[in-house]
Amino acid sequence: MRRRNLLGVAAAAGVVGATTTYGGGSTAAIAAPGAPPLDPTDWSSVRAQFAISPDLAHLSTYVFAPHPASVRASIAQHRAGLDADPSGYLHENGGRLDQAAAAAAADYLGSRISDIAFTDSTTMGLGLLYGGLRLRRGDEVLTTEHEFYSTHEALRLRAQRDGVAVRRVRLYADPAKASTDEIVGNLIRGVTRRTKVVAVTWVHSSTGVKLPIQAIARALRGRGVLLCVDGVHGFGAEEADPAELGCDFLVSGCHKWVLGPRGTGLVWGSAAGWARYAPVIPTYDGRSIGAWLGLPGDPAPPGQAATPGGFHTFEHRWALAEAFAFHKAIGQDRVAARTRELATALKAGLAGIRGLKLATPKSPHLSAGVVCCEVPGINVDEAVARLRELKVVASSTPYRPSLLRFGATIINNEADVEATLKAVRTLV
Repeated sequence: MRRRNLLGVAAAAGVVGATTTYGGGSTAAIAAPGAPPLDPTDWSSVRAQFAISPDLAHLSTYVFAPHPASVRASIAQHRAGLDADPSGYLHENGGRLDQAAAAAAADYLGSRISDIAFTDSTTMGLGLLYGGLRLRRGDEVLTTEHEFYSTHEALRLRAQRDGVAVRRVRLYADPAKASTDEIVGNLIRGVTRRTKVVAVTWVHSSTGVKLPIQAIARALRGRGVLLCVDGVHGFGAEEADPAELGCDFLVSGCHKWVLGPRGTGLVWGSAAGWARYAPVIPTYDGRSIGAWLGLPGDPAPPGQAATPGGFHTFEHRWALAEAFAFHKAIGQDRVAARTRELATALKAGLAGIRGLKLATPKSPHLSAGVVCCEVPGINVDEAVARLRELKVVASSTPYRPSLLRFGATIINNEADVEATLKAVRTLV
């Protein structure tokens, strides 16, 4: 097969390799029919971009997000094109739209396209990462008691498969009173000469504690240990990019705090991190397919090589360009500041309710947008149901013990916080 024909096949599958550097600029946002114009300086205008029910105070959009108008319009446009002429639309647009989504993600992360692998979720990213790291029998992964099921299970499966050792440490005794020294000290004391990987979560969905990733990275420097971070509850809520954090891998879904297309996610890796990773699922990058066919050319960069091949929900992945553009238009620093502002007001109000115990640190240095609390004397699921009856959407943490959990994204406003506090007071 001639290389030109190969590239035609690759384009039809949406797999033409993207360039390894971001040249600047993302595609213009697709206009959303019927949506009001976005004024990124006005939070009420930002809220108006979402078709979310106005009858409820939605304090759980960070769990499974609605889409802003530009993302909805993008998905609808691509879906219509694929429905009308599946092969033709994919052939004519796949490579360009893949490139636009990759460039937008790289711009948002302050990185190169070659650093990023696309996935369908945080769980998929964690499975790929911990399944593909180059580890030998007897090598050790140090993780914590606070991780979500996806990290613990991905590491258990790796240990079961080839004898990698996995150990857990507890980082804090009381989440509300956690400190940087306590967290970093407990973690570093768990590192041994066999430790090759440290697996942690940026913001704990069990308590709302935000780990001091930069301090952890500094403490691990020079030890030859990869720092891998489940970043899903920091990505889109905090303004720090992976290079600033100092981690080697950052894994996140894009349908939580980014408020991006459902069923999308990514893995960012440093050069040192990717050098110690072997892809798990064949990619559909054109360069890898070309090598399979025996054609000359450069190998796929690490991020693209780690991106699983096959046909995906293309209309959702392509709409990532609009999701990142939406955040960039508002300003990542302003998004982070707004998230802190609403979370701080929520924590202050909850802390003032007699009989309720706030689990999340009050300090923004050790917390982000997730806010957890304990309501003694009432089952958490019952509390969630009673709040729903009062038009407040909360969630319960899928851990033991389970806590009542809230999260204010840029969809929310001060009225939502007040409605939440009023409703919670009825529980105690």
